[in-house]
Amino acid sequence: MKTLLLTALLTSALPCLAKPFDQTLDGGSFSICITSPNKAGQNVVTLEPKGLKSSNERIAISKEGQIARAFLADMDGDNSPELFVVLTSPGSGSYGEVLAFSTNGRKSLTPIIIEKPAKKDLSGYMGHDAFEVMENTFVRRFPVYKTGDPNAAPTGGYRQFQYKLKPGEAAWQMKIDRMESY
Repeated sequence: MKTLLLTALLTSALPCLAKPFDQTLDGGSFSICITSPNKAGQNVVTLEPKGLKSSNERIAISKEGQIARAFLADMDGDNSPELFVVLTSPGSGSYGEVLAFSTNGRKSLTPIIIEKPAKKDLSGYMGHDAFEVMENTFVRRFPVYKTGDPNAAPTGGYRQFQYKLKPGEAAWQMKIDRMESY
């Protein structure tokens, strides 16, 4: 009975990726509506900001994968939150990707460039990513697979990348600040 209840709780907490995604996030003085058909394969992620001071231009991005969730978090403590759209690839690997955007002092929405880990730091990677913002740090964590591990049973622990938001020459960037394996 306990197993059934736990399974039901876990299942209800997971997003249903077969349904279209339609969520409006409230940023106080502005809001952002995020939509996608969320079909298997190629999708269009549409962002429609309202109430930003300079530009409320609609943004449409063609992406492989489906939106699993979206959230706002103020990484740099400037009272102007960043937008995070978490995408998951179809299939058993559930490879994750994040689209991140700055609200630029609540004026406009612009992409944030996320640094890619070095190839050697992705050894044992087979998807199942988790993304969060904790204490002004963007965190990407995934299980590590050893040779021969089945997709459902990784045995290599976890790897975690911690990113800090930095101003760049032409755009905001999230730079890897630290990597841990445990």
